[in-house]
Amino acid sequence: MNRTFKTVASSNIRISELMLPSHTNFSGKIHGGYILSLLDQIAFACASKFSGNYCVTASVDTVNFLKPIEVGELVTIKACVNYVGNSSMIIGIRVEAENIQTGKIKHCNSSYFTMVAKDKEGNSMLVPGLILSNNYEVRRFFNCIKQIALKKEKDLHEEEFDYTSEEALESLKKYNIKLEI
Repeated sequence: MNRTFKTVASSNIRISELMLPSHTNFSGKIHGGYILSLLDQIAFACASKFSGNYCVTASVDTVNFLKPIEVGELVTIKACVNYVGNSSMIIGIRVEAENIQTGKIKHCNSSYFTMVAKDKEGNSMLVPGLILSNNYEVRRFFNCIKQIALKKEKDLHEEEFDYTSEEALESLKKYNIKLEI
């Protein structure tokens, strides 16, 4: 079977929503959990649109909350596929909030979701290859390669590091902890 290829642009999704008082946390700002829910929805839509299959969230690799979002701001969330593997895709997501009175736009959040395409039985499905059409898309693809390598390195460290060694426990003394084991 020949693998098909699709452009990054073919995965683009954009949603906008007015932030209401019902979306706030106890400090009166828009609740991060509400934004996370929107991020998961757009990651699903982006991955499903690109792959042509049902997709599930495998991991939320990064969520950086940069600026608070206020009630009455228009939030626009943009997503596209940054990287594809065999059945997985890394979806890059950007959240911007616009003050609709002044037109001022602020970048509030960046996120990376790893999504996996599934068939009706829940088996992983091959996703299309990715056509990179400009240097911006190439840069984002390389950043995902680095992100994957760092995750593998962290997992390997988890497997090999001896947390109970005298040296490891001694190194904890520089942190704000009290060791009682």
